[in-house]
Amino acid sequence: MSDDAILKVRDLYRVYETKASMFRKATSLTAVKGVSFDVERGTTLAVVGESGCGKSTLARMLTMIDGQTSGTIEVDGLPIDISRTGISKDMRQKVQIVFQNPYGSLNPRQKIGHVLEEPLLLNTDMPAAERRDLALSMLEKVGLQPEHYGRYPHMFSGGQRQRIAIARAIMMKPKLLVLDEPVSALDLSVQAQILNLLADLQEEMGLTYVFISHDLSVVRYIADKVMVMYFGEVVEYGTRDEVFDNPQHDYTKTLFAATPRADVDSIRARLAKKNKAAA
Repeated sequence: MSDDAILKVRDLYRVYETKASMFRKATSLTAVKGVSFDVERGTTLAVVGESGCGKSTLARMLTMIDGQTSGTIEVDGLPIDISRTGISKDMRQKVQIVFQNPYGSLNPRQKIGHVLEEPLLLNTDMPAAERRDLALSMLEKVGLQPEHYGRYPHMFSGGQRQRIAIARAIMMKPKLLVLDEPVSALDLSVQAQILNLLADLQEEMGLTYVFISHDLSVVRYIADKVMVMYFGEVVEYGTRDEVFDNPQHDYTKTLFAATPRADVDSIRARLAKKNKAAA
């Protein structure tokens, strides 16, 4: 484990209990089982796996939406355990999240300026004029215009709404950004734009990402390290090239084999043959 890690997770568990009723016994579901990992500053850890593997539950614990049953989470040297210590303003500033659905994560009744300024209003004593200036600056940073400040979410495309969600997440200048399937609801061309934006912001602001995804092509583009989860457990962890070029676990191999990949050489050969026939 790295000494330069901004995020340290050790032996993390999340168990959900269901109460007994007239028709069923009380049961428990372990969504995350003994997960441990580090994320170095300024890098991207991609967490991959099929639906139900526990990756979104992990994201909820990292962002203090849900508490862990046991184990430890440490961000920038500070422990997170909301069931025992609650959430401090300082910790809320260190960790932010970008959700999958950019429209569902924005209040349709709030103008974009208010959406962006709300985290500052709740967590800082910044004057109104400074909040507005920072919101306008963040709009520009994510590729939007000053006139967008006074508009409502329904007036934007999906890609623009995700840019707004990213701007809101970085308003507090966090150390760690958790991205839960941030491009899966977008068209391919828009996905590329958002991924490039995230890469630029990471370089400019020194951000650290935990990138939750099931799309392996996206993961290969953006990740420094990859963690594969299966039924709540980590079954593979390593650099991007190690995991993609030489997967060790049978589940990882199956996951990669089930992912469609474009055969570029075959496509070029078919196009050349078609052009030759047309000539």
